[in-house]
Amino acid sequence: MSKLELIATTAFGLEAIVARELKNLGYDRLTVENGRITFIADELGICRANMWLRCAERVLVKIGSFKAVTFEELFQQTKALPWENWLSIDSQFPVNGKSIKSKLFSVSDCQAIVKKAIVEKLKETYNCTWFEETGPRYTIEVALLKDIVTLTIDTSGNGLHKRGYRQLTGLAPLKETLAAAMVYLSYWYSDRALIDPFCGTGTIAIEAALIAQNRAPGLKRNFISESWPNIPKDFWREAWQEALDLWQREIPLHIYGSDIDSNALRLARINSTQAGLAEKIHFQRLPVLEVRSRFKYGHLITNPPYGERIGTNENAGKLYKELGKTFKNLETWSLHFLTNQSYPEKLIGRRWDKSRKLFNGRLECHFYQFFGPKPIRN
Repeated sequence: MSKLELIATTAFGLEAIVARELKNLGYDRLTVENGRITFIADELGICRANMWLRCAERVLVKIGSFKAVTFEELFQQTKALPWENWLSIDSQFPVNGKSIKSKLFSVSDCQAIVKKAIVEKLKETYNCTWFEETGPRYTIEVALLKDIVTLTIDTSGNGLHKRGYRQLTGLAPLKETLAAAMVYLSYWYSDRALIDPFCGTGTIAIEAALIAQNRAPGLKRNFISESWPNIPKDFWREAWQEALDLWQREIPLHIYGSDIDSNALRLARINSTQAGLAEKIHFQRLPVLEVRSRFKYGHLITNPPYGERIGTNENAGKLYKELGKTFKNLETWSLHFLTNQSYPEKLIGRRWDKSRKLFNGRLECHFYQFFGPKPIRN
């Protein structure tokens, strides 16, 4: 097996969480940067990272990196890279691109030059002049940041937030990767209750259940690199079998979701059924003021509506006050919620204990945490 340089891309703010996920998988040679974690693994690592990473966006193979300030430099240094190690004579290889603070700012030109350079390299390798591109797909990205070019191949295909269970979404859906990160950051454990009082289509509740069961998020989906001859099928079977062996299906759970939107709840129930969790999560139509629990300790983890996403700021303020009242009644619980509202403690009625900047899509938000007392152990 080869030693490969892989990149797990992330939304801003989730880098440390994804780094921790990679360490838990046994990969400790990490470089953490904004929006990405570079790590060393082998071909099996491609399979395992795709199968297990809950909070990453994609897993990429890094082909090379260099400085380029002219198109000629971009062409020659791209051509010099070992594309023949990945691309066969019939491979499809579309090129995507992005450029930030670089002299080569025309993305379309950079894409065209990279494509041409790879074609020229493959002409020399395979001694041919035409490529049908009818075989496995290898999506290449040319990314320029401050004149440094990084060339990668995407191993994931669809983004890793697509778990395979959410076929239907409601208004302003929360990405599965961000929902999983919120659960991780809350330090919720499966022996405690969890309630999402603004559950929408159920993403936070479902992601919490998957985490509690130690169920690999990629277990019910496919990845583009499964079709690559570079990765032995046995590696994918090994990663799949590992995920099955570690899945704790029968662990008892106390996870609840509530909302006042009947249609959203209908979708939440469909999604939980698709995820195989219909018997593990209870959804109920209920206003936030009426949320109660028989459990002494637990976590409220939620993504309440806010002006830029749903409704108006005035309506959002009213909901936060109601959330604060409910939280006050659950005096031994913890509260964690994502919002772009400023100073939500004025509405909750208590100063937050911890705040972390996260991005919901392109919208800058904060994840506010209000900690309850630690459970008394007998």
